[in-house]
Amino acid sequence: MQKVTMLDVAKAANVSKSTVSQYINKRYQYMGEETKKRIQQAIETLGYQPNYLARSLKQKRTSMIGIIIANIMHHLSTEVIRAIEDYCHKYDIHAIICNADDNPEKEKKYIEMLKAKQVDGLVLFPTGENTKLYEQMVKEEYPIVVMDRKVEELTGKVPSIFVNNREATHEAISHLLDLGHEKIAIITEPLTISPRIERVEGYKQALRERDVAVDEKFIINCEKTRMQEKLDELFSYSEPPTALLAGNDLVFIEVQKYIKRKKLSIPNDLSLIVYDNIPHAEVSTPSVTTVSHPAFEMGEKAASLLIRQIQKEATPIEQNEYQCMLIIRETTGPKPLKIKK
Repeated sequence: MQKVTMLDVAKAANVSKSTVSQYINKRYQYMGEETKKRIQQAIETLGYQPNYLARSLKQKRTSMIGIIIANIMHHLSTEVIRAIEDYCHKYDIHAIICNADDNPEKEKKYIEMLKAKQVDGLVLFPTGENTKLYEQMVKEEYPIVVMDRKVEELTGKVPSIFVNNREATHEAISHLLDLGHEKIAIITEPLTISPRIERVEGYKQALRERDVAVDEKFIINCEKTRMQEKLDELFSYSEPPTALLAGNDLVFIEVQKYIKRKKLSIPNDLSLIVYDNIPHAEVSTPSVTTVSHPAFEMGEKAASLLIRQIQKEATPIEQNEYQCMLIIRETTGPKPLKIKK
């Protein structure tokens, strides 16, 4: 069977080939509704499939972008991906999603692979370790948006999107202090990226402002595989914490395991706040107090900034800081009169 061409569609719709091309590329400025209907009907009747490769060669664009996620298991990552994908869909741009696992070598390979495939630009949750590669993309003026993490080599050179980690953590710890807690712990993964570092800084700042001593043994930064061991140690102290901030949703899972294992009652035995947008936080029993990210807004902004660069529009090289929201629910309560270990 002979392949249906754009010329076949033009003849069937009684329009020129250039008019069909304009329709396919959604350039409707001077096109009447009746003309659009005839072209669409001809496309459907003939089963025409546009040649996207030929179009990309002509436009010098592939209509594809890459999204390199640090860890796709984080709910924040999936929300951001969804928002980017939804936004790009409106522009007929497709996304290739890569999971770097916070591994600089994987990140490097993905960047090189996506550029070799000539994707039009990248949204990057950077590991922060591939500085030469970052600097090379900046030098090439390759379209890129940095998400969630600050990298010194990229600051002021490409658009970036992040949240007010320090201030948001300060607010969360202040809430626990207002409830009478002083023995407050924070648990995160290793302090290798800016959000985790800033959250610990916000934690310390909130305590110091209220003249509460910062006890370093209440600050846990370790791989998830060691968290049960570290939590056992934390709650073995003669004066264990009465409140805890879990640094992200995956850390929260480890904390939940510990709570179940020790049969702790939340918030009667331990008050708990969790960073990130936890699915079903509102309907859990008890409902979970969270520090929530505006993930969809962040994703849409990233897509918008990237598409502007791809389309050669003037794009401000700015750091877009979004505000997290402390959502107080049932896992935070007054300091317990008796501490359960």
